[in-house]
Amino acid sequence: MTQRALDSSGEQTPGPSRPAMIDAGAELDPVHPMEPPPPPHRPDGLSTAEVAERVARGEVNDVPVRSSRSITEIVRANVLTRFNLIIGVLWVIMLFVAPIQDSLFGFVIVANTGIGIIQEWRAKRTLDSLAVIGEAKPTVRRDGVAAEISTSEIVLGDLVELGPGDKVVVDGTVAEADSLEIDESLLTGEADPVLKRAGDPVMSGSFVVAGGGAFTATKVGREAYAAQLAEEASRFTLVHSELRSGISTILKYVTWMMVPTAIGLIISQLVVKDNNFKDSVARTVGGIVPMIPEGLVLLTSVAFAIGVVRLGRKQCLVQELPAIEGLARVDVVCLDKTGTLTEGGMDVTEVRPLNGSDEAYVKEVLRTFGASDPRPNASLQAIIDAYPTGEEDAWTVTDAMPFSSARKYSGAAFTEADGTASAWLLGAPDVLLSEGDATLAEIEQLNEQGLRVLLLARVRGDNLDAPGAAAGAAPTALVVLEQRLRPDASDTLAYFADQNVATKVISGDNAVSVGAVAGKLGLAGAENTLDARRLPTDPDEMATAMEQNAVFGRVTPQQKRDMVAALQSRGHTVAMTGDGVNDVLALKDADIGVSMGSGSEATRAVAQIVLLNNSFATLPSVVAEGRRVIGNITRVATLFLTKTVYSVLLAILVVCTQVEYPFLPRHLTLLATLTIGVPAFFLALAPNKERAQPHFVRRVMRYAIPSGVIAAAATFTTYLVARHHYTGEGALDAETSAATLTLFLVAMWVLAIIARPYTWWRIGLVAAMGLGFLIVLVVPWLQDFFALKLVGTTMPWTAVGIAVAAAALLEFVWRWVGRRFGA
Repeated sequence: MTQRALDSSGEQTPGPSRPAMIDAGAELDPVHPMEPPPPPHRPDGLSTAEVAERVARGEVNDVPVRSSRSITEIVRANVLTRFNLIIGVLWVIMLFVAPIQDSLFGFVIVANTGIGIIQEWRAKRTLDSLAVIGEAKPTVRRDGVAAEISTSEIVLGDLVELGPGDKVVVDGTVAEADSLEIDESLLTGEADPVLKRAGDPVMSGSFVVAGGGAFTATKVGREAYAAQLAEEASRFTLVHSELRSGISTILKYVTWMMVPTAIGLIISQLVVKDNNFKDSVARTVGGIVPMIPEGLVLLTSVAFAIGVVRLGRKQCLVQELPAIEGLARVDVVCLDKTGTLTEGGMDVTEVRPLNGSDEAYVKEVLRTFGASDPRPNASLQAIIDAYPTGEEDAWTVTDAMPFSSARKYSGAAFTEADGTASAWLLGAPDVLLSEGDATLAEIEQLNEQGLRVLLLARVRGDNLDAPGAAAGAAPTALVVLEQRLRPDASDTLAYFADQNVATKVISGDNAVSVGAVAGKLGLAGAENTLDARRLPTDPDEMATAMEQNAVFGRVTPQQKRDMVAALQSRGHTVAMTGDGVNDVLALKDADIGVSMGSGSEATRAVAQIVLLNNSFATLPSVVAEGRRVIGNITRVATLFLTKTVYSVLLAILVVCTQVEYPFLPRHLTLLATLTIGVPAFFLALAPNKERAQPHFVRRVMRYAIPSGVIAAAATFTTYLVARHHYTGEGALDAETSAATLTLFLVAMWVLAIIARPYTWWRIGLVAAMGLGFLIVLVVPWLQDFFALKLVGTTMPWTAVGIAVAAAALLEFVWRWVGRRFGA
């Protein structure tokens, strides 16, 4: 056994890796707190009896990591809202002072809230089931046997094994270390990985970037440092999106408008006018209720929740709901080649000995090299599949250096059959060879064919850790690998091109080879390749290079992060896909991080979207779902806020002119149901491929305000004309009916504009709403129920004429706004 092997046994190099941080800054540094003496290392782990004892004592990792809100939280969020409280109070009042038909608005709210709860509960079930599929399964050693268990089954003292890409799920102390490098950037912000030795502390939330080992769990459950952070990060959320924040802003303004207007209306109807008290209360409530866009928040939640369910059926786990919206706004997608454009597996197509090396000897080196790493990456796995080890092999591995994306190579030292010691490196030829080496031309030709090439080089001497070992290594053979292209990648790249979303392929492989693969898949600009080692460090120059090129090779993990930041500095909304541990930093910094389900625990932990079926082709579905949600909510928000605007203006006009409020609650319930509620529900869930646009509030209000003003002006004009036309008993009911007809027709025209472009079902939807109102007007018992009866012919046709003029004005204003401010 070598020194590194002795380290892994826990007998050598005890103590923390960064003593200054642990001793001098113990009180200030929560990531590296003062640790008690490390527990004794037990190579076989806990026994079954010891595990049972710890479970009985409650020493288990019982943090309730949820992917969704609880049922109680869902009900509370949908029921206990500011507007539901206002409407609830008004509903109770109406139940006492008016007929049941004036209380219909309360039943509508109950139904809407119930729909919201049911849809979010469906989304919760989908998320929870998907989260179980994508849950990390750490490997724990018990009774000397390693087995994967659920994170929640880890107990205090468990020996947890680690390999590249594994996330540290609880706090602990390193018991075994084999070149173990852990990235703590998610906790400390420090990008450089930390080399861990036996006795060093490890914190939950960090992850392995290279090497392997095991640690003993010293803190589990809520005592673990990152437990609360991890729970919060994985929780179902409906906030932190432009859509949600925009709606919150709108509701804040609506509240400011509603309160003084409602107070003025109450005073006007209850004090100034000497009418029947109950009728005055009913008309006051009728003026207040439509000011509240109560269904807007509900429909947004429902649209998001249904989006989660739809994507869940395609094995896409949305860890944060705004990610659906965010991906729809993306204009640059950065792809990691391996695992995204290509499948995880590769095949060895050829081994080319160099400098007179014996091919049989080279294959024996590769065979033993494959046995040196217990967690091989895709390249090494291809070598293992091509040259499997046998029981008769006389070569033994004495040392190993796991692959690191920063180094671009791995290493192994052997004792050969004749007792000779040798050390070897396997990795990127353009890293291990000098720049002018003649072999690079041969490699370039292979890369241009889309083949991946590794160089096997012999270290001078037998020490992998010798200074300059890589620079002085002697080239021995080229290992040519063929990557398996994903059959669906080409169509997905074409989709993004059609949607004007720029695609950047960012890989640690050779740029020419990556470009050839991208070219085979039809990526536009695949010939524009750039070796990241020649990428400028200045952020502005890097952003220019990123915009001018489509394929980047030999990219380091830190460069991936810098490239994302450079694109963001130019105003781009960036999505980053990846499955390897070297993608974590970039995934974390991108606007949207997308991980493959087969990727490392670390990538799945930081990504907002996890493709559990490992299919890059699912991304267009996520984009389409986001565009559907954003585009449709923008449409229906205009409907809801048009109603708010005309309701506030009608109330103000009533207060200023000191007349009775024209409507009872039943009238506005009928109008809201036919022109907003029912059509908005269908429009919010309809297909919509429009590209997401920014400035949600401005886009909605620039149409809602003029539409509401026109609707209010037309309705109040009809009402005033009717007040002069009708006299005597029942005049107020006739005036209300005429005003209701005008308001319905104008609101229907707003709906007809919003429903464009027309399809058969959109035309049918608008027609059905119009037919519903017509039925109310002609069926006697419905006339009585809704207190709607058109008297004579002069005033009803006048109401229609005013509505037609308002509709013409609406068409002009909408087109002018579209030209003046853009679509």
